[in-house]
Amino acid sequence: MPADQLPALDLRGLWRRFGQKVAVAGIDLVVPSGSFYGLVGPNGAGKTTTLSMATGLLQPDFGTVLVHGQDLWSHPLEVKRMLGVLPDGVRLFDRLTGEQLITYAGLLHGLDRETVATRAHDLLVALDLDKDAQTLVVEYSAGMTKKVALACAMVHAPRLLVLDEPFEAVDPVSAANIRDILASYVASGGTVIVSSHVMDLVQRMCDHVAVIAGGHVLAAGTVDDVRGEASLEDRFVQLVGGRVSGEGLAWLRTSSG
Repeated sequence: MPADQLPALDLRGLWRRFGQKVAVAGIDLVVPSGSFYGLVGPNGAGKTTTLSMATGLLQPDFGTVLVHGQDLWSHPLEVKRMLGVLPDGVRLFDRLTGEQLITYAGLLHGLDRETVATRAHDLLVALDLDKDAQTLVVEYSAGMTKKVALACAMVHAPRLLVLDEPFEAVDPVSAANIRDILASYVASGGTVIVSSHVMDLVQRMCDHVAVIAGGHVLAAGTVDDVRGEASLEDRFVQLVGGRVSGEGLAWLRTSSG
C-alpha cells in the first residue's frame, strides 16, 4: 500500500494487564489518515491505557502499534517524531514560563531556536496565552495548563495528534478556538485522535468514532455508521449499558412540611 494510503494508526491485538485487572483485552483499531477520530467510553473503559500504548508511553503485554506503517516499538525514535501527544493527567515543568515550556518542547524535537521562537509565539497567540507567555505555568489555571500542554504537543508539526481529554477544564471560547485549530490541521492533511466523555462534542467535531468499554472496541467506523438513526449518546448508552433509574432517591423529590 502506498505510504499516503496507510492508516495513521493501526492497533493490532493490544492487551495490557495491571496485576489481576485486564485493562485492555485485544483491541484492534484502524484510524484512517486525515481523519478526526473520537474515542469514547465510560470511566475505566481502557481509553487512556490504549492511547498510552499507542503513543509509546506504556508498553503493551501483547500486540502491535503501527503509525503510518511503522512499528512503534521496533522504531520508537522515528515513530515518536510523527506524534504529538497530550496525555491524561499531564505533568509539566511548571517552574518554566509558558513560552519557555513550548520552546523547551520544540528544542527537544530538534527544531532550531529561530523556528521554535516563531512557532511558540504563533501557538501562544492562537491559544490566547500570549498575555501569559511570561507567567510561570505553576500559576496557570487548569484550562490554561491544558492549552499550553497542547501547544507543546503541536510545536513540531506532527503528522498525528493524540489528545486525551483535550477539552477538560477548558472554557467554551477556548474550546471553540481549539476545535478550529484542530479542524484546520486535519484539513491540511493531519490526523487527530481525541478521547472525550462529551458525546455531543465528538458528534459535531469528529468524522470517525470508536466506542470502548471493558477493554474492548464495541463499535467503530464513521460517526454516521456508529450512531445509525440515533444520537451518538443514545447509541453509546445502548452499547455500553449501565443506565440505572433514580427510584431509590424518592426522598429527593419529596417536599417536606
